[in-house]
Amino acid sequence: MSRSIEDLKKRKIELEHLLVSSDVIANNALCVTYAKELAEITPILKKNDDLEDVNRELAEVAHILNDPNQSKEFKELAQHEWAVLEIKKRTAETELKALMAEPDPDLNKNCMVEIRAGTGGQEASLFASDLYRMYTKYAAIKGWDVELMSISPTDLGGIKEVVFSVSGPGAYKHLKYESGVHRVQRVPETEASGRIHTSAATVAVLFEPEETELEIDPKDLKVDVYRAGGHGGQHVNTTDSAVRITHLPTGLVVTCQDERSQIKNRAKAMRVLRTRLSDEMRRRKASERSELRKSQVGSGDRSEKIRTYNFPDRRVTDHRINFTSHRLEAILDGALDELIDALLHAEAEAS
Repeated sequence: MSRSIEDLKKRKIELEHLLVSSDVIANNALCVTYAKELAEITPILKKNDDLEDVNRELAEVAHILNDPNQSKEFKELAQHEWAVLEIKKRTAETELKALMAEPDPDLNKNCMVEIRAGTGGQEASLFASDLYRMYTKYAAIKGWDVELMSISPTDLGGIKEVVFSVSGPGAYKHLKYESGVHRVQRVPETEASGRIHTSAATVAVLFEPEETELEIDPKDLKVDVYRAGGHGGQHVNTTDSAVRITHLPTGLVVTCQDERSQIKNRAKAMRVLRTRLSDEMRRRKASERSELRKSQVGSGDRSEKIRTYNFPDRRVTDHRINFTSHRLEAILDGALDELIDALLHAEAEAS
């Protein structure tokens, strides 16, 4: 915590005076800057007020419990109230700690989400499609923008692989927990005997760096163009619009063929490549801080089984925090806040 509560209280008063001064009102950029800072400070002070209220109530209850003149029945009621207030205090302390923690500069960045069908054949591809739909619906609920980068559909309506970007306030902060193996247990439509199958899909969520944050030497790239295949309409196999970019030092390969324009496909492929390169660099640094990673909610490792979607029981379980919800249909329709909020809270408690 870089600043104390008292520092923040003084700064709040200062900001409130600045925002009504004529000099700041005349300077739109400065006005926005101060308003943003005030908006960041206000919830911290509100949460601190909540904590102080709970502490005052605890002191009052403690006085009752220590009063020899109080009846046994009244003290039993006070004991129950004490237990409830203790839970409120721990929750408020955890939330205040999270609000005052030094912010991760990457949390408010846009991100790329990659979904790939895993074990389970066609059923895994259908599940990958379900996850893609779930995340796009969640993004719509949160008011984020989704841009499709590349997709490899199957004949039965599934998806072998899909890459898309998500842009908006808090996109990476909320979606970063989704990296890992997602498992589904259900009866496939093609299963005549009604036997439950287990299939899986992997999800990777990578924050998208700005162009200025990661420069790529053009000499390190091999760019191939070719005719697009698969879905796409009349332009398919008529022009060399598809692009494949290979980053020679690392061997990373990115392809994009979903746009009619070679220029647009190349721009999208470069965004995906820059994101993947940035992620590789970040993972190397993170492996050097392995002790820190052990304290986090999930490592972000794509081989880690993080969640199971059980259709017979209408149950979704996040294995990292042993959290279970019986709102499977709602979650697959994009109502992810229940899960995400639980993960945010668990990480705040662990930090």
